[in-house]
Amino acid sequence: MTPPQITIIIPVHNEAGFMGPALARIREQVEAVTPRYRIILVENGSTDATHAEALSEASSDPRLDVIRIDGADYGLAIRTGMEAAGNLGWLVVFDIDYHSREFLQRVAELDGSADVVIASKRDPGSLDRRPWIRRLATRVFNLALRAVVGSGLSDTHGIKALRAPVVQALLPRVRLTEDLFDTELVLRAERAGYRMIEVPITVEELREARSSLLRRVPRTLRGLIALRRSLGNG
Repeated sequence: MTPPQITIIIPVHNEAGFMGPALARIREQVEAVTPRYRIILVENGSTDATHAEALSEASSDPRLDVIRIDGADYGLAIRTGMEAAGNLGWLVVFDIDYHSREFLQRVAELDGSADVVIASKRDPGSLDRRPWIRRLATRVFNLALRAVVGSGLSDTHGIKALRAPVVQALLPRVRLTEDLFDTELVLRAERAGYRMIEVPITVEELREARSSLLRRVPRTLRGLIALRRSLGNG
């Protein structure tokens, strides 16, 4: 079987000093699965040396591209990377501190049997080593998502892979950015009838969460309301 083409999209914000070693781990993970890969770093709104470090990394790696956008916007960064990725192979969303060789291997083995693959933290076979409060927040969010928009998925946020043609077909319809861009993208794929697979994942982030969970709650609630409106408008 021919190794798949994989483009990994990674939003980065204020990652100076952490990004270099993390990229080395990601390269090692993807090279164990396929030689046909590309990494797109999307620097968004950093106030430290992240952009300069990203350019330095890219200067010695022809498979690493760097895009810069104004303002700290996680969802817009993913969208920008997807738009730049083109229409070939798989597009994989990683965070700089959350990635998985096992997930890449699973995607490579699927061949033509799926259009969207989600690393579900709620899958019975998953091992979630995050603090209990973050595990609880994930559970509550997913229950709210099912209640608000009627999704049958157990998880929508985090590591995922989508076939590039699916992404390019859906992007014009996705309206949200920030925290729920990728959630809306996945839900639109579900509603459009694309083949969805959820796979187990070991969740072991490489550092403590940098964003306050309490500050994210009101933003997420507003996002769920906006998500329902967006999906309701087609």
